[in-house]
Amino acid sequence: MKPPKSSAQEAAAGAGASYEDQLVSAIGNGEDLGPIVRMAFAANESDALLSSLRNLSRAKDGEIQALCYSHHSHFILAVDHLRSLLSDALSLKSSLSSLHSNLQSSASPLLESVQNLLEALNLSQNLGIALTNAGQCLAISRLCVHANAHLANRRHHQALVCLRILEAEHLGSTPCTPLGLMLQTHIPAIRDHIRQKAQQSLGDWLVEVRSTGRELGQLAISGAASARQRAEEIRQEPYALDIDDNPEPDPCASLDLTPLYRAHHVHKTLGLEAEFRHYYHENRRLQLVSDFQLSNMGPFLESHQAFFSQIAGFFIVEDRVQGVVGRAQDDALWDLALAKVCDVVDEQFSRMQAASHLLLVKDHASLMAETLGQSGFYVRPLFEALARHAERYHELLLRECGQQAREAVAAEELEPMVMRKAYEYDMNIVSFGLETICTTTPAFPYVAPFSAAVPACCRVVRSFIEDSVSYLAHAGLDWCERHRLVRVYLDRLLCGVLNEALLACSPATVSHAVQAVADVAALSHAFEHFEELAARLSGVITRRNTSKVAPLTPAMEKAEATLLSLLCTKLDEYIAMMETVNWVADEPPKGGNQYANEAIIYLETLVSTAGQVLPPEMLSRALKGALSHISEGIVAFLGSDAVRRFNGNAVAGLDADLRLLEGFAEGQGSEELKQGLAEARQMVNLLLSNHPENFLNPVIREKSYATLDYRKVVAISEKMRDSGAERLFGSFGTRGAKQNPKKKSLDVLIRRLKDAA
Repeated sequence: MKPPKSSAQEAAAGAGASYEDQLVSAIGNGEDLGPIVRMAFAANESDALLSSLRNLSRAKDGEIQALCYSHHSHFILAVDHLRSLLSDALSLKSSLSSLHSNLQSSASPLLESVQNLLEALNLSQNLGIALTNAGQCLAISRLCVHANAHLANRRHHQALVCLRILEAEHLGSTPCTPLGLMLQTHIPAIRDHIRQKAQQSLGDWLVEVRSTGRELGQLAISGAASARQRAEEIRQEPYALDIDDNPEPDPCASLDLTPLYRAHHVHKTLGLEAEFRHYYHENRRLQLVSDFQLSNMGPFLESHQAFFSQIAGFFIVEDRVQGVVGRAQDDALWDLALAKVCDVVDEQFSRMQAASHLLLVKDHASLMAETLGQSGFYVRPLFEALARHAERYHELLLRECGQQAREAVAAEELEPMVMRKAYEYDMNIVSFGLETICTTTPAFPYVAPFSAAVPACCRVVRSFIEDSVSYLAHAGLDWCERHRLVRVYLDRLLCGVLNEALLACSPATVSHAVQAVADVAALSHAFEHFEELAARLSGVITRRNTSKVAPLTPAMEKAEATLLSLLCTKLDEYIAMMETVNWVADEPPKGGNQYANEAIIYLETLVSTAGQVLPPEMLSRALKGALSHISEGIVAFLGSDAVRRFNGNAVAGLDADLRLLEGFAEGQGSEELKQGLAEARQMVNLLLSNHPENFLNPVIREKSYATLDYRKVVAISEKMRDSGAERLFGSFGTRGAKQNPKKKSLDVLIRRLKDAA
């Protein structure tokens, strides 16, 4: 029996058991034992820890012994088993040795065959590489041969294709070093050669296209002129069908652009498209500058067609090739050409002295502008330049038309125009709207109421209108502005130039003066036709102008004044015959005095001839002026020294003369003609009046004697008073006789008028 443990021992035993569990757990988990040892020393329980370690060591020693014993038993069993397998291993070794000997004896030929096969495969591989390289060299050689053939035949594009294939497929992988060096050296040289050939071909084409550009321009301008003519024909005949069986050919149809496209494609393939465009535009710019020199080669009138055709052809070509060379550079060239053409037009137009020259140049310039305008070029400044010279053109045209009108008027002998054929009637009368003044149906030979100067002047005016419209029609103006300008210049022609030409006409006889008045009247009648012609040619529809426009008023006034002057000169011859009148006759003359009868015969002859050519109102004015001159001549003759005195019988004779003249005036169907005799009639009425002093009454004088001058009344009345009986028989014959009331009234009138004077 063991002795009982003390309390200290029991505590130590409890602590040791605690440490032992911790140590087992830490060792089993592979943890560090340091914390446990430090804790034991810190708790002053190192003995318990040592005791636990010893117990743990003794427990592990037993386990180790048991494990070693188990492993020893297994090892003994394994050795026994290996000993049992040793005999089997020896038999297997002998079998393997036998098999190895047999294998070596049978595999030796096979190894030799494999070696031969490997050598054959290596040789085959080398031959394949050689054949591949030879094929590649052959392909390179063939491409080189093709490239040489294309170069020899000037097929540069195909040659470039060959070079591109050589560069892309063979240049970096050429098996033959000399061949590769040859390609690296010759490919750039061939490219440069092709570029030079392409530029040379392009240069040759540029030279050729410049020489053919003028022909292209002429064809295009001719086409534009034909189109303009067709449009004019359609405008004049709006219901005509526009059937064009022969359309205008394309001016560029014969233009060969192959060299240009080929050169462009070559440069594009070489990556030199920018250089190509620069080269092209620089050469074309130099050509354009050279074309400008055509305007300075000789008279511009002779070279203007070539100049405008060259410019038109140049830009027709540019428009056709703009897809290749670009539009921007073309616009720059056109701006340069447009400014130069406008300068040339301004300079040359300022030098020209003939309207036809300006019109000819203007037509070609406008045709060029229309041609290029259809291709999209901006041509408005050129039309504006042409419109700026409209004033100068019309000044020259007015000067030329004035010269023609003066020559036509001066060359005419103022004789009625005789037409023997119907076409002459149509050409000289119908074409100018003068058939309305020809009251008779034409029977040939037909005598017109005007001279040949009228159709000649009408042709001048018609030519002026046509030329004016022709200039303004294609100068960039709208139809309204064009018609307004035509009217302005037409008024200047009619009111100024034609008036001056007619004013220069100085007829010497009454018949010529009558013809001159008839000519001016006929021209005035044709003005409405001219206005309609100007409107129709300008493309304007106007209403018929019912108001009478009289642009030839100065010429008409001068012609009528000349006619009246010559007529009065002729009538003065008859008035001078009043010297043969017996102013103190014993009885009035029967049938009037001779001068009055002669004057009436002359006036009737004048009416019969002038009435065929003069309008009624003009003839009436001429007759009224003639009768007024006769009236004034009678009054003036009575007041002149040629008549010292006259009696009542002479006054009665004058009354008979005036009745004859008034009868002639009434026979013309116009009451206004009698007013021309008002002064003589009122003077005779005053002398025949029983109460002449009524002249002093303002009311009666205004009503019955308004045209009489009191000084003439005094002078003439004194001559009648002095012709009384006392002048014949003295104071003895009338002494103691009653004074005549009429004589007394006349004396009162004379005395009162003298006092008033």
